[in-house]
Order: sequence, then C-alpha cells, then structure tokens
Amino acid sequence: MKKLFTLLFFICAITFGLTSATFAQNEEGTEGDTTSMVEEDSAAVEAPAPVMPSTPEPEEVEEPQSFHQIIKEKFIEGDWRFMSPVLLCLILGLAIALERIISLNLATTNTKKLVERVEQAIEEGGIDAATNVTKATKGPVASIFTQGLMRMSEGIDMVEKSIIAYGSVEMGRLEKGLVWISLFISLAPMLGFMGTVIGMIGAFDSIEAAGDISPSLVAGGIKVALLTTVAGLIVAIILQLFYNYCVSKVDSIVNDMEDASISLVDVLVKHKISNS
Repeated sequence: MKKLFTLLFFICAITFGLTSATFAQNEEGTEGDTTSMVEEDSAAVEAPAPVMPSTPEPEEVEEPQSFHQIIKEKFIEGDWRFMSPVLLCLILGLAIALERIISLNLATTNTKKLVERVEQAIEEGGIDAATNVTKATKGPVASIFTQGLMRMSEGIDMVEKSIIAYGSVEMGRLEKGLVWISLFISLAPMLGFMGTVIGMIGAFDSIEAAGDISPSLVAGGIKVALLTTVAGLIVAIILQLFYNYCVSKVDSIVNDMEDASISLVDVLVKHKISNS
C-alpha cells in the first residue's frame, strides 16, 4: 500500500509539475504576443503615413495681347470722343503723305542722262528735236527744259528767265499738300491736350460731387487725359517723319532742277556759238 501511495504521489507530482510548466509557458507566450501586439500598434501609431506626392495644379498662363488688341483697348479707355479726332488726323495725314511720296518718286528724273539726250538731239536734229525729247519725258526737270527750249529763238537771256519762272511753278507743285501734313502735325497734339484738359475737368467735377478725394475718382479722368495726350504726340511724331522725308525729297528735286538748268544753258550757249 505504501508503494502504491508513493507511486500515485509521484505521478501526481509529475503531472502537477508538467501542468505548471505548460501553464507558465502559455502565460509567457501570451505576454509575449501581447507585448508584440502592443509594440506593433505603437509602431503603427508612431510611423507616419506615407505622403502621396501632390500633383501640381497647372498654372493659368495668360496669352500676351497682340499689338492691335492693345491699341484697341487703349483707344476705348481713352474715350472715343477724344481719340477719334486724333485718329482722323493720322489717317488724313498719312494719306496725303503717301500720295506726296509716290508723286515725288515719279517726278525724280536722271538729269545727267536727260541733258546728254538733249545735247545729242540738238546736234542731230536741232532745237525742235530736243524739244520733242523733253516733251516725251515726264518730270519737272523735263518740263523746265521744254519751256527753255521753246524760248531759244528769243535769245539765251529769255531762256534763263523762262527757266527761272517755270522753275518756281514746278517747285510749288512739288510742295503741294505739304502744308496739310504740317497742319495735322500741329493739330494732333492740340487735340490730345484738349482731351487732357477735359479729362482733368471731369476728374475735378467727380471730386466736387463726391466731396472727397479718392484715387478711384481721380484715376478715370487722369487716364483719359494721359491717353489722349500720348495719342496726339504719337500721331505728330509719325507724321513729322513723313513730312521731313517729303521735304528732303523736294529739296533734292529742286537741286537737280537747278543743276540741270545750268547744264542746259551751257549746252544751248555752246550750240549757239558753234552755229555762229
């Protein structure tokens, strides 16, 4: 019986020890799992969420305005009542200037070749042949030659007087229209300054009506004033360039007329001496 009790006690002791060990291992595994879970949770909390790269929004790029759009916008801002007369001066001035430029270029003649042809015609066919050559040639120089050759029968002195008198007529024709360009050059800035004065008066009227000075009240009148002034000055500058070109062209043709007239008189004197 003692051996049986001893064996049972030994078996119970072994069983209790194994159970205690297993229980202890289970508790350690549970604590480890819990610790690992807590660490994972804390790591998940502490780890920052990955930031997705933000797609930049496309910036709105304003297309640059064309020159015509800018001119149209400034014309409207400057008030058409004041800008229209300035624009009319530009149109009329340019029309007259272009007509003068075309006419002056057509009036330009190669005077050296014309004198050579007249001299050759005088040697071959006389004064009548030279007159036909000048009549068939266009330009003020040829017209002066024609008038001088037609007075050849009256003497050299009469030829010189005829050339001088008809030269003044041709010079007046060359300068025709230039006075109008000069008028528009003076008129355009005046119209611009008139818009300036009227714009300033409107600005002061707005200040008087509001009883307060604010930039918004003054800006409108000053803007009209400045735009009309700038427009008038620009028109005057453009027309001044064309006017100066026309004047220089007229001076060049007049100088050619004077030189050619002297050459014609020399040819006629030479021809008269040789015939005598």
